[in-house]
Amino acid sequence: MAEIINMPRLSDTMEEGTVASWLKKVGDKIEEGDILAEIETDKATMEFESFYEGTLLYIGVQEGETTKVDELLAIIGEEDEDISEYTNGSSKAKSEDKSDDDSDEDKEDKKKASDEDEDTSEEKNSEEKSEKAAKKDKAEASEDEDEDEAKDEAEDETSNEDASGDLPEGVTVVTMPRLSDTMEEGTVATWLKKKGDQVEEGDMLAEIETDKATMEFESFQEGTLLHIGLDEGETAKVDALLAIIGPEGTDVSNIIKNFKAGGDASAKEEKPKKESKEDSKKEEKKDDKKEEQKTDKKEEAPKQDTKKEEKPSSSSSTSSSSSSSDSSRVFVSPLAKKMAEEQNINLSQLKGSGENGRIVKRDIENYTPQAASAAASGEFVATGQEDYEEKNNSQMRKAIAKALTNSKFSAPHYYLNVEYDMENAIAFRAQFNSVPDVKISYNDMIVKACALALKKHPQVNSQWFADKMRLNHHVHIGVAVAVEDGLVVPVVKFANEQTLPQIGAAVKDYAGRARNKKLTPQEMEGSTFTVSNLGMFGIESFTSIINQPNSAILSVGAIVEKPVVKNGQVVVGNTMKLCLACDHRTVDGATGALFLETLKGYIENPITMLM
Repeated sequence: MAEIINMPRLSDTMEEGTVASWLKKVGDKIEEGDILAEIETDKATMEFESFYEGTLLYIGVQEGETTKVDELLAIIGEEDEDISEYTNGSSKAKSEDKSDDDSDEDKEDKKKASDEDEDTSEEKNSEEKSEKAAKKDKAEASEDEDEDEAKDEAEDETSNEDASGDLPEGVTVVTMPRLSDTMEEGTVATWLKKKGDQVEEGDMLAEIETDKATMEFESFQEGTLLHIGLDEGETAKVDALLAIIGPEGTDVSNIIKNFKAGGDASAKEEKPKKESKEDSKKEEKKDDKKEEQKTDKKEEAPKQDTKKEEKPSSSSSTSSSSSSSDSSRVFVSPLAKKMAEEQNINLSQLKGSGENGRIVKRDIENYTPQAASAAASGEFVATGQEDYEEKNNSQMRKAIAKALTNSKFSAPHYYLNVEYDMENAIAFRAQFNSVPDVKISYNDMIVKACALALKKHPQVNSQWFADKMRLNHHVHIGVAVAVEDGLVVPVVKFANEQTLPQIGAAVKDYAGRARNKKLTPQEMEGSTFTVSNLGMFGIESFTSIINQPNSAILSVGAIVEKPVVKNGQVVVGNTMKLCLACDHRTVDGATGALFLETLKGYIENPITMLM
């Protein structure tokens, strides 16, 4: 019997999948466990294996095509088995839908016919009203307005026709992809193809900077790159126009116009346009009346005022100079500006003697620095200028701002501070690293200690939901890594099951690839607890914001040599301060304190981590 294979859901956020490549073709023998195809999800390209054996009778989605989850992907059965009932089912359903649509259209046509009769009567009434209103206005103005309206309506009709039109044959619109589950917009870091280049299926089109990493974006179509919608460094929301691929020489100007105009949005905005036209007419009439009133007042003004204006133009010059001095702009002649630059003179300290307060050559020549007199009186004279530069926020910066703001204002934070004795930890690390080809850091030891402590205190390893709390039995620890544009948090999964060298190797690998922006979204998801360490920068103590949806984050400071009291004696010791930030919705103060007590046992006696 034939087995139907549908598009699988390969990730929790997957809604549709693309067949990257078929590894079997129609007629091939399939064994259970054979890889059928490579499916591209919203996160990665994954191999999809068969759970049935038989012959591949039908392929429902070709390479490069996309379909929703649970749609028909393939059919496996016995050789020469009749599968027409499966392959024709969708077409039958479509034909039935069409017949239903036709009947609905007939009903709508009848309704339209009756509505048109009503509309004609309404139009007559409206025409009579408009004729009465038109008599009040000037004939020329009404004719111009009618011509403008006719042009606007014609443009609206043509734009609607273009918006509803289909794409030219072979043309594919490439939009900004959603490369991670939290991505809302992307930035084109670099284009790997330029306009006019030939593009093959699988070629890398561009590098897209998301909120988590910079990732290569490949083409699933072949043809010529006809249009590039975003230049390098530009940012656009997901599904915005990125590029157009199609046969060489194809005219894609209408497609670009429709994307810029919002396509069908023009049809939706017809009514607001008409209303805005009416409003503009009313405003124009009001403005005309105001202008007429102003001109009348000017004509009625007495001629005696001209005598007052015959006086020397000192008042006008003072007003112009005051207006120029009030504004932040400095008026200066090109020659005076050049002389000021050569003599390192700050133009804002000069008062111009030229027309309207303009600084001219003689002002530069007559300028005497006030530094000597100011120095004698001990006053500070500023010679510099205020300056700054603005830098566009990267996708990573925006993501950090959004995530941490949401965390700070949604989770009620509180902080627990402790200080541990690190003498045994220092000796343990030195002895451990004496083994050839083995190197561990203090941070690796802390990650391991946290993982073991979390197994004993699952409340700290939890997540908060509106109506429930999730206690995680697995331990995935996120490690904050500083990068050029901000920070990322790669995840060491099942950290409690890994050895210290394994944790060290994983963290080192993640940190290196994070700084090169080569981490994948999967490597930065799923953490249940986070560790942030600034001790290597000499920071003794600090507090962190919880990395949602975690319930806690541990801030690790530097190891400091200081006087400590041991057995009643003041001796030199090495200590380290830690701060645990907790979400009070899931972790109470006593629970957090008990976790830190368990953590202290592992860090101050590291040998217990190996038991």
